[in-house]
Amino acid sequence: MDNTEYLRPSNLKELSQIMAGHKDRATVIAGGTNLIPQMRNGGKSPELIVDIGDIQDFSFIMEDDGFISIGAATTIAEIASSDIVSTFSSILASSARELGNPLIRNRATIGGNLANASPCADTALPLLALDAVIRILSPGDKTRDVVLNNFFHGYRFTDLGKGEIITRIIFPKPDDETTGSQIKIGLRNAAAISVASIAVMLTMEGKICRKARIAAGSVAPIPMRVSRVEQLLENQEISTTLLEQCKAIMKKEISPISDIRGSAEYRSYVTAVILERNIQRALS
Repeated sequence: MDNTEYLRPSNLKELSQIMAGHKDRATVIAGGTNLIPQMRNGGKSPELIVDIGDIQDFSFIMEDDGFISIGAATTIAEIASSDIVSTFSSILASSARELGNPLIRNRATIGGNLANASPCADTALPLLALDAVIRILSPGDKTRDVVLNNFFHGYRFTDLGKGEIITRIIFPKPDDETTGSQIKIGLRNAAAISVASIAVMLTMEGKICRKARIAAGSVAPIPMRVSRVEQLLENQEISTTLLEQCKAIMKKEISPISDIRGSAEYRSYVTAVILERNIQRALS
């Protein structure tokens, strides 16, 4: 830490100048709830920390023309208490309320939660189910959009290149026929890292499911969409038999590991169970 340089730009112009000159060695933070504990536990210290916490352009929640946009430096606590998020994406509000503890939620940001690319990233699952898009600022003030389902490339490895920063997350407002549910299983209520979690969004036409989005966490190297389960649900009436088929396919699609929080066998079993419960909750 003694040799780490720290810069805190106050606006986008300062940030662009810093990233243009230091993109090969800069590590961007907002709340620092991932990086600081890693450094305290003996992890490698970055050469340069760029703290974007003061840049107001990165902190907002707004509804505009059928879409919800959330700035990358918006805190998890702000998302959890937002009327806009609760109204149009209740599964995201629910996952935000379950992330960590109040201290963490008041510092951690949605951009950091995604950029860290943990398999158990709480906000990733509802955003995957909501068909979210990540807007990225590249050196030279260029921007590009990446579908969140294509953003995670591997364990803690994303589509972000050198000098690139997440600026906002965008997703369409669900219509009146679309409903969702999310369930997170942890070892305790407070500050629990998930053992397994599922987020579901279903668009119904009467008793027929016209569109399904299923996302799973802590059961693969990345937060993942489970497309085979989605395909099985779509254009079908959801029955007990169909749910059993979905559970069987879910177990084949995930690749859980055993660790101190649970065995691979337990994760496989509980993921199938909460898939069924999520779908039933969404339908009700």
